[in-house]
Parts: sequence; structure tokens; C-alpha cells
Amino acid sequence: MNLGNTTFSIKSYLFHWLVKEDCYSIQGPYLYGLIKGLFEFRKNQHDQDLDIEEFRRKLLHDKRILFVEDMGAGSKKAGKEFRKVCDITKYSTSSRKFAQLYQYFCTHTPAQTVLELGTCLGISTRYLSRVTKGNLYSFEGSSEIQKLARQDFDQAHVKFILGPIEDRLSEILKQVNSLDFVLIDANHTYQATTRAFQSILPYTKESSIVAIGDIHWSKEMNRAWKEIQSHPRVKISLDFYECGILIFDFSGTKQHLILDY
Repeated sequence: MNLGNTTFSIKSYLFHWLVKEDCYSIQGPYLYGLIKGLFEFRKNQHDQDLDIEEFRRKLLHDKRILFVEDMGAGSKKAGKEFRKVCDITKYSTSSRKFAQLYQYFCTHTPAQTVLELGTCLGISTRYLSRVTKGNLYSFEGSSEIQKLARQDFDQAHVKFILGPIEDRLSEILKQVNSLDFVLIDANHTYQATTRAFQSILPYTKESSIVAIGDIHWSKEMNRAWKEIQSHPRVKISLDFYECGILIFDFSGTKQHLILDY
């Protein structure tokens, strides 16, 4: 990680810490109920999906080295082409609380067609699979990473897609009528993130929700987030620092909230 990115990350985190709100300071019953419901969901899920965390623990002790066909901005800490499984798990997978956040917002949609751009080691995939009512399509560019993600995971409604997202996404979108929940957490570059958003946008509807991971990962990811949240169809954008949530179904004034989580 270069000095410029380090400085940006520090400034970005400090700004978020200074201005973030908790649910009790949120104005309006819809938003208050939505955020309060997130914390209640996490509390209710305390004893759920513990098998996924056991899978995570095994990966955190796995010293095998994988060849990673990285098609994005790489990893700040886990190396480039050759990475230990434990390092990928530690630095490149969503924590339990953010995996549960994705679950929660997925449950606020019909969850018939769910898209995950960036399988990584399949931890978020497993969490999302528990709340997906139809099909979950999960995209990964690295064959060795996808192979490990699919280990001991045989769910008929989960479709693993291998290859560059820009090559594979269009063919899958042609097979679906619409998208309910989308997690964009793959190539952490401005171009790839904005391109993915523009690709899925025609398939979203008012009830759809889009999550974007690592929105403050770098200056260009922050730029992508700012541009996407300003799109006219986005009515509410929620900044949880490590990720952002986009909501299209809201009759009030367009709002952007920076939230404590």
C-alpha cells in the first residue's frame, strides 16, 4: 500500500468517525426503522450460521499458497499473484457483521435473483445463500480461489461463474428478468465498479437493493461511490465505511447517510 493510499485511508476513516450517526439520530420513521432493524437482525442472528464461521476459522489456519488471477486492484496486504489462503481470508473476505449486513438488506428484497460480483473464498456467498429464495449467481475471476470457495458447498440454487466479470456478466444478465439484490465486491477500481453498476442498473427495479464493498478502499473507489450515489435513480445511499448500500424505493427527498455500525 503506497503512502498516498495510506494517507487517504486515514483521512477517510477519521472523517467517517467524526460525522457518523447512530440510528437514534436518524430523522424519519422509514430510515429509523430500517437501521434499527439491522441491529435487531444481527442480534437475532447471533447463534445462526456458525458453521460458516467454522469454515472461516479453517481458512484462517490454511497456509497453502494459491496462484491468484487478479483482475482488479489487488490486495493491500495479501500480496499479488501468490497469496496464502489465510492471508486472503484475513484481508479480503467480509467480516461476520458485514456478511450479516448483506443478509439483512437482501431480506428487504424479494431475493429471487441475487448477484454477487466477487466470490472470493465464498464466505459472503454462504451467508447470502441462506436468505436467497431463488438463484444466487456468484462471480469469481480466479480459478484456484473459486475451487476453494466451492469446497464442501453444494447448493443447487447457487451458481458459480468463473472468469472476468466484464466477459461473463452480460451472458448471465440475459438469462434473468430482473435483479433483487446485488453485491459488487470484486475489482476495486473506479472503472470496474462504475461499469458493473451501469451493467446491472437496467435490471434493477424499485424493490432492488445494491451493496458496494470497500467504498473508501482508495481515492478511485471513493470517487466511484460518490458518482454512483448521485445517480438519479438512487433515492437513499447508506455509508457504513466498509460498504455502501443503495436503495431505489423511497418517496421522500434523496438522502445520503453516514452511519455507525
